[in-house]
Amino acid sequence: MNAILPKLRWLTLVAFVFGLSTVHAQVEPDLEVSTPAVVLLKKSMGNRFIQLKPHLDAGDIGLTHDGGIALRDAANVELKALLALDTLIVAENKDRATLYREIARANGRPEWESNLRAIFGQRWISRMPPGWFYRDEKGQWLKKEQK
Repeated sequence: MNAILPKLRWLTLVAFVFGLSTVHAQVEPDLEVSTPAVVLLKKSMGNRFIQLKPHLDAGDIGLTHDGGIALRDAANVELKALLALDTLIVAENKDRATLYREIARANGRPEWESNLRAIFGQRWISRMPPGWFYRDEKGQWLKKEQK
């Protein structure tokens, strides 16, 4: 029994080291992959952006760290328009979730979907104009400042 333990420890160490080497060899996702589904989703989101932009500019809605959008402040939105805005937010988040799933599939890595949400969240927040709001990992709303 005592002779087996050193061998098991050695095998465990080898497996651990080998496992680390395969992790470091992973390929980065192609975020610009283009499939028919991705193209349609981007077109749908682009068309909807025309309606979302005034609300982003006004601070009514903002981007989220996990790649979505959310209602931030309904105070300036008329009650009648609030339902329409909510419908836009739901449709946008549905398209975004499907986009992340499709990009993960196109990369041959469906398990990357949740990581892609975070990557796109950071990407879109970094590219948004100053004055827009975003919600960080702690749930805090922050306003992007001038650089």
